[in-house]
Amino acid sequence: MCGIAATLLTPQARSASLWDDIWQDFTENLLINEKRGPEATGVALLHKDGRLRIVKQAVAAHEFVKTAVFQALRQQLDAETVLLLGHTRYPTQGSPQIRDNNHPIQVGPVFGVHNGRIHNDRQLFAQAAYPRRAQVDSEIIFQLLQPHSPAQTTYTNYLQTIQTPLQQLEGDFTFLAADRRAPGHLLLVKHHQPMSVYYHAQWSALIFSSRYIFLRKKFGQRVRNDLLLPDQLILYDAMRVHEQQQFPVATLPLYSAVEGGCGE
Repeated sequence: MCGIAATLLTPQARSASLWDDIWQDFTENLLINEKRGPEATGVALLHKDGRLRIVKQAVAAHEFVKTAVFQALRQQLDAETVLLLGHTRYPTQGSPQIRDNNHPIQVGPVFGVHNGRIHNDRQLFAQAAYPRRAQVDSEIIFQLLQPHSPAQTTYTNYLQTIQTPLQQLEGDFTFLAADRRAPGHLLLVKHHQPMSVYYHAQWSALIFSSRYIFLRKKFGQRVRNDLLLPDQLILYDAMRVHEQQQFPVATLPLYSAVEGGCGE
C-alpha cells in the first residue's frame, strides 16, 4: 500500500498567490497520503519543454516537506510547469534505503509512481532482457512503457500501442506515468488500488489522490468518486485540461483487444 498525489496543470501564467495555493494543496495531498506509505517520499516536477526534477528520500512525508530540497521546488513552479507528481512508499520489495527503489521511478524518458504489487516482474525482466536498475517490482511498469513514445502519434494510437505490453502485468496496480518525449501527457491505470481526481477550474488543473477523503474534505460535494473506471488506460493532456476538465483525452480498456476508445 502506497500513496499517490499529483497535480496536472495547463502551462500558463499564474499569480504568486495562486501558485502558493497550488503548492499548499499538493503538500497537503502528499501529507495525507503518508498514512499509506511512511517509509519514503518523492516528488517529480515537469515542465512543458521536458525539463524534469526528481527528489526523493527514505523519510516520511511530514519530514520530507521540511527539507530544503523539497521547499526549493516551490521556486521552480512557473508558467511552463505541467506536472507535480508525488509518492509515499510502503515497501513490499526493495529496501527504501536504496534510492532507486523509491518513487518516482525513471526509466529513460519515462517516469512515474505506482501503488500496489507486481507479482511477475522478475519473469517480465527475464523475458525482455531489460537492464534492471533497482530491486523494486514497480520498475517493470516503466520499462514496459519506455520503448513506446507518445510523441508524434494520436492519443488512441498510443494507448493501443501500450495496451498489449501492459496486459502482461500481474498483480494489483494503480499508477501514473509521464514521458519527457510528450511532457503534457499523463497516463493513469487503475487496477485494484484507489485513485480519485478533481478538476479545479480556477487553477486549470487536475488533482489526483489515493485518498478520496482528502479531495472531498478540501473541495466539497463537487468531488465524485466514480469518474475513474477500473481497468482502463486513461490519458490526459495538460495542454487540454481547461477544455476537457475532468475528462481524459482518450481511454481504452486495459484487458480488451477490441479497438476503440475515444480521442483523436
